[in-house]
Amino acid sequence: MQGQLLQRMLQDIFSHGPSATLSQNVDKALQAITEQLDCDGVFVLGLPDQSGLHRLRPHQLYTKHAAGMQSRDWPLARLEYFRKLIRAGEPVIIDDVNSLPSMARQEKMLLKQWEVQGLMVLAPICFGDTKLALGAVSRQPRNWSESFIQELNHTQTLISSALELTRIANALLESEHKYQSLFNQLPLACAVIDNQNRLSLLNQVARHSLGVFEGQDLTSLLPESEKVVLTDAIKMVRDGVLHQSWCDVAFKINKPNLASTRQSWQRLNFSKMQNAPDSIVLLAEDISEQHRLAAELSFQANYDPLTGLANRWHFEALLAQMISEDNSAPACVAFLDLDQFQVVNNISGHMAGDKLLCQVAMRLKQLVRRGDVVARLGGDEFAILMHQANVESSSLIAGRICQQIANHEFIWQGRQHSVSVSMGLAKIDRSDADIYHVMSHADAACSLAKEMGRNGWHFYDNNDPRMHKLQNEMLASTDILSALNRDDFTLYFQPIVPLQGHESGLHMEILLRLVAPDGKVLSPDTFLPAAERYNLAARVDSRVVNNLLEWAERNAPIWNSLNMVSVNLSATSLGDKTFLQWLELKLQSAPQFASKLCFEITETAALSQLELASDFILMVRQYGCKLALDDFGAGFSSFSYLKLWDLDVVKIDGQFVKNLCHSKDDQAIVRAICQLGQDMHFVTIGEFVEDNDIALLLARLGVDYGQGYHFAKPMALSSLKDSQQAIG
Repeated sequence: MQGQLLQRMLQDIFSHGPSATLSQNVDKALQAITEQLDCDGVFVLGLPDQSGLHRLRPHQLYTKHAAGMQSRDWPLARLEYFRKLIRAGEPVIIDDVNSLPSMARQEKMLLKQWEVQGLMVLAPICFGDTKLALGAVSRQPRNWSESFIQELNHTQTLISSALELTRIANALLESEHKYQSLFNQLPLACAVIDNQNRLSLLNQVARHSLGVFEGQDLTSLLPESEKVVLTDAIKMVRDGVLHQSWCDVAFKINKPNLASTRQSWQRLNFSKMQNAPDSIVLLAEDISEQHRLAAELSFQANYDPLTGLANRWHFEALLAQMISEDNSAPACVAFLDLDQFQVVNNISGHMAGDKLLCQVAMRLKQLVRRGDVVARLGGDEFAILMHQANVESSSLIAGRICQQIANHEFIWQGRQHSVSVSMGLAKIDRSDADIYHVMSHADAACSLAKEMGRNGWHFYDNNDPRMHKLQNEMLASTDILSALNRDDFTLYFQPIVPLQGHESGLHMEILLRLVAPDGKVLSPDTFLPAAERYNLAARVDSRVVNNLLEWAERNAPIWNSLNMVSVNLSATSLGDKTFLQWLELKLQSAPQFASKLCFEITETAALSQLELASDFILMVRQYGCKLALDDFGAGFSSFSYLKLWDLDVVKIDGQFVKNLCHSKDDQAIVRAICQLGQDMHFVTIGEFVEDNDIALLLARLGVDYGQGYHFAKPMALSSLKDSQQAIG
C-alpha cells in the first residue's frame, strides 16, 4: 500500500512532538492509519509497565463509519483469553470470531456486540523504552493476507520508532529545561569561556555580581598586573597540565546603575567541558570579604607578608597537627629551594628578587592540588604540605612543578633570568614524635637534589647511602628542642695559651656540647648547622650565655681570676632582634661579668647580617665586652672588617696554621696579619695548633696566642676548679 505516504504522514504528526502530548500524537496517528489501511478499524496496545505509555490511552479502537471516524474504549487487553495470547508474545490472528473455542464464549459475545468478526494483533515490538502491539479489526469474517500483515507490521515499526523519538525529544527538552533552571539557580557566578577567552552561557548571578555580558573578553575585566595570572590558570587547563585550576584576581566591576567602577576580589575556578574540549567552565566566588577580614586580622602571624603564603610557624603548626591526627591516609611534605636565587639579587637587586619570589609563590599555588598548603619558610625556601598523597602522586606533582618553574620567564628591566627549583620530598610518618624528623628527611632530599645538578626533585629513601650522610648531619635538629627542654647542653672550655710570655689569668673559649640520650657527647659541628636551618640557633646561644653567667655567679672567684672568656655567636642570632634584646637585658643584669666576655663572630655571620652586626657591636661595647673576628682570612671581606670595626681579637683561620711549617705562603699571610695586629692594636690567635713545631713558628712570626690540641683538648667547664689548672 501507500507505505511512503503513511511514513510521511507519521513524520509530520510526530514532528510536532515537543509541542503535543504523546496521547495526542497517538490519536492522530491511529486516525491516519485507520483511513489508509484496508480494514475497518485499528487499535494499539501499550504494555502498562513501560514508562511514558501509561499516560497514553492505548485501549482505544478507531473504526470507520459513514458519519466519519469513531473512537471507543477497547477492552480487548482486559479479556482473559486474549490477555494470555498477547502475553505469549505471538501474533493473534482470528479470521472469524465464531471459530473461537468454547472457553472464549464471553469474548465471542463481546466482540459481536462490537461488530467485530475478524481480529488480528501483531507480536509486541520494542524500541528503546517504548513497547507496543498494533492490531486491526474487520466487521466481516476475513482471511488476513500475508501482504496486509507485512503492511501492518511496517506501520507498527513506524509508529513505535516515532513514539520513542518523541519520548526522547520530550525527555531531552525536559532535561535541558532542568539544566537551565539549575544553572540559573546556582548561588555562584557561572559561565562558559571559549578558546578566545570570551564569556558565554552566563547565569543570572554572573550577570548581576560581575556586571558582564555574553561575548565579553574575560581578560578585559582585570588590570594588567592580574592578566598573566588569569591566562596562566586557563592555559594549564586548556593544555591538559591540570584538570582544574584556580586563581584569585581583582575584578573591575562596572554596573550600569553605578557611576564608577569598583574592585571585587574573585576566586576563579576553571575546568574543561567533557563534550566541548575548546570550552572551559568558569565558577567565580566573591572573596572580597575574606580579603578584608584577612587584612584586619593578624595576617602576619600566620602568613608571609611578601608572598601571602603560610609562614614557617604556620606551616610547622599544620604539619604538627597532621602528625598528631589519627589518620591512615598517606601524606607527603616537600622542600623547595630556588636555584641560583642569589644571582638574581646580586645582578638585578633585591626588588627583582622579591618580585621573583612572589611570581614563584603564585605559580606554586596554581600547580598544587586544592587543599595542599604552600609555605615560604624564609629567603628562597618554600615547602608544600600534600594531603592524600603517596609516592606516585607527590612525585607527579614535583615533576610538574620543576617543569613549569623551569619554563617560567623572569625578566627584570630587560634582563632575563633563568629560574629553576630543587625539591626534596618525604613521606609523613605519623608515628614520629615531632615534625623535625620528617622535615629533616625532606631537607636532606632537597640537598641531594642540589648535589645531583639542581632543577630536579628527589624522594627521600632511607636505604640510599647518600641520604644517610645528609641525614646524619641534620638528625641532631630533632634533638635540639628536647635538649633545650631537658637542659642536655653542656659547656666545655679550651685554653687559649700565650705565645709571647707568661700570663697569670686563664684565657679560654667556651665550647658547646650536646649529650645525646645514649650518653654520646656531640660536637657543635653535628647539630649547630641544623639549629641554624631550623631557627633554633638563637635559643641555643641564649642557653650558652645564660648557663655561662650562672656558672660565673656560682664560681665568682674563678671568674674574677680569668683573663678573657670567648663565646661564639651564630649568624642567625645576630639577625634575631629578640635575641639581641635579651642579650642586652642579660648584660645589664650582670655588669660585673661583662668585662671578661669576648664575643666571637665569623666573617660569614658578619657578611650576612652586616647592619645588625654593626648594631650588635655598638651594644656590647657599651657594656665593656670585647669583640673577636673568628676564621680571619677565610673569606674575601676580612680586611674590610678590620677597617670597619674596632676589633680586640683576630683569630687566624686554621687553614693558614695547620700546614704552617711546610708552606711559605701561609707563613707570609700569618706574618702579615701579625703586622696588622701591631699597627691596628688587636690581639692575634692562631687556631688548630696541633704540635710544638707549629706553636714555636707562630711565636716567631709574632702571633700572640695559640689554641689547639697541642695545648689542651676541650674540657667540661664544671671541671675547672682553678684558673691555673689548665695552663700548661
